[in-house]
Amino acid sequence: HGDLVEEVYMEQPPGFVAQGENGKVCRLRKSLYGLKQSPRAWFGRFSGAITEFGMRRSAYDHTLFYKHSNHGSILLIV
Repeated sequence: HGDLVEEVYMEQPPGFVAQGENGKVCRLRKSLYGLKQSPRAWFGRFSGAITEFGMRRSAYDHTLFYKHSNHGSILLIV
């Protein structure tokens, strides 16, 4: 799950409508499966976590992360 940067609202799911709350919408704080913003929110959270481990993002391909050390190299492609 990724955190949403912009405000996103959705209708209440069928069977979940609270009594007396018909016609109201829900404001999302986290991304949901199927939401257009979900992949971007997930990748933003993932890349933040992976860079905390000392990996760097390639300047040529944003899905490539790498780390070099005396013991070898790690390449991670998402």
